[in-house]
Amino acid sequence: MFNALIQSSGEHRQELIALREDIENVERRLCWHHHRISTLEGEEPRNGISASIRKMTWQAFERHVADLLRRDGCTEVVVRRAQSDRGIDVTARTADGRTVAAQCKRYSHRQYVSSADMQKFAGAARTVEPVDIALFVATCNFTHEAQAIARLSGIVLVGRHELEAWTAGVQLKALR
Repeated sequence: MFNALIQSSGEHRQELIALREDIENVERRLCWHHHRISTLEGEEPRNGISASIRKMTWQAFERHVADLLRRDGCTEVVVRRAQSDRGIDVTARTADGRTVAAQCKRYSHRQYVSSADMQKFAGAARTVEPVDIALFVATCNFTHEAQAIARLSGIVLVGRHELEAWTAGVQLKALR
């Protein structure tokens, strides 16, 4: 009987995982449809970035990322002072105890995060202050070389489209 309960709980776990994936897909589609409707209704094109994020200062953008981390269940969220951040702008801890470091870049949507920016953050998040989850959050896209460095270093990239979805309420997979 105990074995039957264990097997049943495993099946329920698989069903919950499948449901979570379905909900994530629905959330992504809703964000996409919202953007399309806004464009069709004649609202200012956002180029994938909400108007409010574009108006933020870099300090406000770092606080915004900190607020998103808190919303997604992180605790011990700290926005570091620019003079002593060592390449890490925000630190936090997930609900299950993993450490998080975020680098925040508020660039024009026409710019790209360079490989030099990525190398600096990779060194900070993997060597200077090793963390479990390293997030590079930017209001723009990443160069191909920066993406390659992120893959090699295990850094989670949150570009302009992912940032918009995250701001709209979609939880980052890396924080689950």
